[in-house]
Amino acid sequence: MTLVLCSLLALFLLGDAVVRAGWGQMLLLAPWVLLAMWIVYEVAFVSAVRVDDGGAIVQNMLRRTSFGWDRVRDIDLRWQLVFSLDDGTDLTCYGGPGRARPVRRPAGDDDAAKAPAGLRDLADVRDRWQAASGAADEPIVRGWDVPALLALGVIGVSAIVSVGISAI
Repeated sequence: MTLVLCSLLALFLLGDAVVRAGWGQMLLLAPWVLLAMWIVYEVAFVSAVRVDDGGAIVQNMLRRTSFGWDRVRDIDLRWQLVFSLDDGTDLTCYGGPGRARPVRRPAGDDDAAKAPAGLRDLADVRDRWQAASGAADEPIVRGWDVPALLALGVIGVSAIVSVGISAI
């Protein structure tokens, strides 16, 4: 929802620039609006944790780490999901399940209390980890989110061109 609202705001701002100042001025303003959209996208939507039977891929903003289950020493849920890896590092997952407050129940509710979603997700991840014992030895691979960095580079170059044209 946040991305949709920000996109609508960006379209409104760029459309307003076209109406008030023309296409040329809008193109000079566009890199700054796109930079704001890129930041919102990176902060709010990119971070994620994907687990399968072979291991996990953790993306924290611009950094991506993949590893097999045999590289995991422990899995914990502090404020976010944390993988303790066999190279001595702890990998905090910004986009994974997190600790949340328990749901309030009415006083007369006799149903058994449900576990918070973060704890259920932690149990699912731990079950996959324990079920994958003896899996293939996959290395820990750390890298950058190249498409996001390329998009940032294009936005940066267009912003520099915009400043250069405005300074003339």
